[in-house]
Amino acid sequence: MAEYDDSVATEMIEAYDFLLKFIIIGEAGSGKSCLLHQFTQNSFKEHSQHTIGVEFSSRTINIGEKRVKLQLWDTAGQERFRSVTRSYYRGAAACLLVYDITSRASFLNLSRWLADARALASPQLVAVLVGNKTDREEEREVEWSEANVHFIETSSLTGDNIEKPFALAARAILLSIESGQLDPEKVRRISTR
Repeated sequence: MAEYDDSVATEMIEAYDFLLKFIIIGEAGSGKSCLLHQFTQNSFKEHSQHTIGVEFSSRTINIGEKRVKLQLWDTAGQERFRSVTRSYYRGAAACLLVYDITSRASFLNLSRWLADARALASPQLVAVLVGNKTDREEEREVEWSEANVHFIETSSLTGDNIEKPFALAARAILLSIESGQLDPEKVRRISTR
């Protein structure tokens, strides 16, 4: 009988210092799924369909000396799925509020999305505003100055600035933990080292 070598299986388990749940929310058609696909697969998702319910992905990034595994929940933006998707907000440490720079309506509805996320996840939820589809600048309906908060613009098509909103949110969470403003157990801190 052959001996079982578990060292191979052990190497496949990814080590990380923190596990953080992110939700990606916003109106249907704002490019949430394409943003997530570009971030996790490093490619544009051609012929993307509207998300039905939620889709899950993950990726581990480095923030300083810490390895942070992000659990990424892409939620449907259509009203008919809201009761389903809202149940996935619980336990989220951060949300990316995604709007399409070519759609004023997608921008104007963000306050409702953020209110739901803060009520269902946590009032301390880290929120990053993401203006998507910068590759369609000539069709822009929302100007930089209108956001009135710090935000990042991205292009899922070209990959421009895709890393930034995820890293910004993770960094903000880690700083809150290190400064004592946030209980690490409330963001599901899991150490594998």
